Parts: sequence; structure tokens; C-alpha cells
Amino acid sequence: MGSKLKTKSARFQDKRELILGAAATAFNTHGVNGASLGDIASSVDLVTSGITYYYRKKEDLAAACFLRSIAQAKALVLEAANETTVARRVGRLFALHIDQLASIQQGRHQPLVGFSDMLALPEPLLSSVIVEYVDLFRRTRNLLKDGDGTNSLGRETRTARAHILISVLNALRDWVGRCEVEEYPRLAQRVTDILLNGAFATAANWPTDAAWSTLNLPEARKATDDTTEMFLQAATSLVNEHGYSGASIDRIMARLDATKGKFYHRNDAKLDLITACFERTFDLQRHVLRTAEQQVDIGAMRLCAVTRELVRFQISERGPLLRNSAFSALPDPAHRATVVQSFHRLVVRLAGMFVDGMIDRSLRPQDPNLSALILITSINAAAELPRWIGGISGENATRIYVRPSLLGLLCDDA
Repeated sequence: MGSKLKTKSARFQDKRELILGAAATAFNTHGVNGASLGDIASSVDLVTSGITYYYRKKEDLAAACFLRSIAQAKALVLEAANETTVARRVGRLFALHIDQLASIQQGRHQPLVGFSDMLALPEPLLSSVIVEYVDLFRRTRNLLKDGDGTNSLGRETRTARAHILISVLNALRDWVGRCEVEEYPRLAQRVTDILLNGAFATAANWPTDAAWSTLNLPEARKATDDTTEMFLQAATSLVNEHGYSGASIDRIMARLDATKGKFYHRNDAKLDLITACFERTFDLQRHVLRTAEQQVDIGAMRLCAVTRELVRFQISERGPLLRNSAFSALPDPAHRATVVQSFHRLVVRLAGMFVDGMIDRSLRPQDPNLSALILITSINAAAELPRWIGGISGENATRIYVRPSLLGLLCDDA
């Protein structure tokens, strides 16, 4: 009797793990609001009621996926914490993480959901997940506490660097698809090196206080009128938080404290507004890249100017930019492909700045495409800085966040 119960329990656990893996894939592809419980069920040869036997609602399933990812990430952090220096801890963490991604790719481990769509959860599920995520964040931040000269870093500095670290770890899930599985360990080593030691040939290349004044780029043009700008800001924030499907017209208008009539007076459909949000994000990034290319000669200084301006925009009243993960939730495949292509072209353009810096020797030799992805991830994640650092501003963000984004997590807190 006991053996039968054990077998039944094992089958239940195996099936639940299969469901969580299928759901993670669906949520990563379509977002929490865009994924369908029916599609998740069919992907594991179940009807929808078969899923509800395990999880009553899609939101319960999503919360379980996030908690599962957090628990497994926490286990990796705890193992990495046994190393004696910051560099060894971070290196160990990426080695463990890339091994897990290889196991997923080879079918030895069920897929895990990324963290970018977490805010799409409704309450009280969101609060229960956030508690666990904050614990994961704190444990990750503790990896940066001692060794390699970083033990003097203040709490807000370590918080900013932990945010960069977790953001790159999460983004690595998307980057590995470009590589052969046998190349995964080398990819992890390169990412770790760039993240820890930065892109600069020497920290002495960092701009002096006087030099920063020459790197100020002209502000990008706003929308044609204030109301249009308000629509774009509200829609961008909601897509970042809830994905395309979750950024409903009702939510957008509630954020603006306005009526639906006002929405349809200016937009034919939600897709038109979201398309304008993508255009706004890409246009602003192009403006900053173009201006830096025209006005700043040295590669390292160009990267400083670009990174500072985009991070400042993210935490300003005009921010944020649309995050990269919003692309996958677009419902139309053709539109999604166009948006993703625009993003990749901007990454290639940013990578060109790394090449320029290696040519003029202001930057050390490195993989420019990987460096560009790491930097764009840090810039992208800057929109969430006010959630973690209450006193973050355009004035102190350069020291707290831009500096480690370019000089590495091991740089001093000048």
C-alpha cells in the first residue's frame, strides 16, 4: 500500500513539474497575461481541466512558476556563496547558471520562467512572490560584500551592482540560444569577465569631473504635444509591468485618470499606441547613439555619454523606455519580428562603439557583441532602480550605476 502511494505521489510530482516547465515556456514567450491556460494544457497532452486539478487559475500557475525559479536561483546563490572572494563567487554563480541552462536546452531539466514579467501577477499572489524575490536579491547582494577590495562599498552601491548582476543573469537565458551548448561554459566565462572587470582598458580612462560636462548630449525631442507624451509614458510603463496583453486600454486610461473616449480620440486601437511606444524607445536610443558618434571622438567616452544619458532618461520624469522583454508579448508575429530586428540593429550599432574603443585602445580586447548586450541589459534594467534605491537620481546615478556598468562590478566607488 505504501509503495503504491509513493508511486502515485511521484507521478503527481512528475506531472506537476512537466506542467510548470510548459507554463514557463509559455510565459517566457507570451507573457503572463498573453499566455493561454488551454495552450499550456495542450502542450502537455492535457485538457484545461487537467491543469486546474493542479492549479486552479492561470495566475496561480504563474505564481508557482516564479516561486520555482526563485527557489532554484536561490540554491545557486547559496552554493556560490561558499567561495572566498567576490570574483570567485560571481564566476561560480554564472558557471552554475549556465550549466542549468545547458540542462534545460538538452531536456535534462524543465524550463524556468524569467523574472521580467513578475509584476503582471495580481495581488495577493504578487506580494507572496515579491517576498521571495527580495530574499533572493539580498542573498545575491551579499555575494558582493567582501574580498577584491569591494568590502568598503556602501549598501546602495552594492544594491545597484546586485541589480546589474541579476539582470544579466536573467538575460543570459535569451543569449544562449545563439550558441552551441558546448560553448555555454566559454560564454559564461566571457560574460563573467566583462561583468566583473568592465570594458575599459584602464580605470584611468574614466572621465574626470570636468570631462563630464563635455559629454552632455542634447535632449531628445519630445512627442508633438504633452498629451501624446503622457499617453506614451503611461502605455510604456504598463507594458513593462504587465506585458502587451496586460496593458489594457482600461489600465492605460486609469493611469491617466481619463476616459476611453479620450483614448479613441487619439488612437484607432491599442496596437497603434504600443507601436508608437516602440518607435519612441528606438528613436530616443538612435538619437543618443547618433549624437555621441558625431560629438565624442574616443570610444570609451562615447560609451560613457550614451550610458549616462539613457540611464538618466530611464529614471527621469520622461522615462521609462520599453524593456526588451516586452517584444516577445506582441501578438502579431510579423510586427514582433520587425521590432526585434530594430532592437538587434541598435545592439549592433552599440557594439560598433566597443569596436571603436578597442581600435583607439581606450577599451580592452573583448567580444563587442556580448559587451553590447550586457550594457544594453544594464541600461534596460535602470528603469527599476527607483524600486531598489530610494535616493537614486540623475545626479548620483553616474557614480552608483553607470560606473560599475562600464568599469565592472569590482571597480571602486569613486
